[in-house]
Formats: sequence, structure tokens, C-alpha cells
Amino acid sequence: MDDARERLETLRADAARRAESAASALAALVHDRQSSTDDDEHDPDGVTLSSEWSRLSALSDAATDELQRFDDALARVDAGTYGICARCGKPIPAGRLEVRPFAELCVPCAEKA
Repeated sequence: MDDARERLETLRADAARRAESAASALAALVHDRQSSTDDDEHDPDGVTLSSEWSRLSALSDAATDELQRFDDALARVDAGTYGICARCGKPIPAGRLEVRPFAELCVPCAEKA
């Protein structure tokens, strides 16, 4: 389990960097929009700013969700249940955990869900 913890912590750190980057970019965009008196509806760049806001918000939300999934997986490592299907109790194949390190279900149970 030490290898699993180490891998999860490494992947979580990468996700945390992405989350911070997205949050920082979103904060900069919010700051820029607040200091601007432009009318997005009539500004040729307005649609671009709104689109960028939406994109950065989605990236930030996805990164936050990913961090939570890694935290949950690390909690399962601590509880001794990491790699065990939450539905059927059978081991989750190593290949699945390689692709989805925070997987809670084995492939057959995930297909049923």
C-alpha cells in the first residue's frame, strides 16, 4: 500500500498544481473584468471573455473534483480498503487502478453502475 499511497500523493500534487493554476487564471480574469467598464454585449472581446470565464471555471471545478477523488482514495488507503471494489468487495485489477487510480469499483460493477 505504500506504493499506492506514494503514487496517489504524486498524482494529487500534480492535480493540486493544475487546480491552483486554473484558480489563479480565473482570479486574474475576474480582476480584469472588474476593473473594466466595457459592455460585454457590445464589446467584440466580450464573448471571448465570457467564453474564457466559462472555460476556466470548468477547469477549476474539474480540478477541485479531482483533488477530492484523490483525497478519498488516500482515505481508502488509510482504511485498508484501497483497491477493493466498494460494491462487490473483490479486488480492483491493477490495470484499472493504473488508469483510474481513484477507482472505487471493479470493471464489472462500474459497467453496471
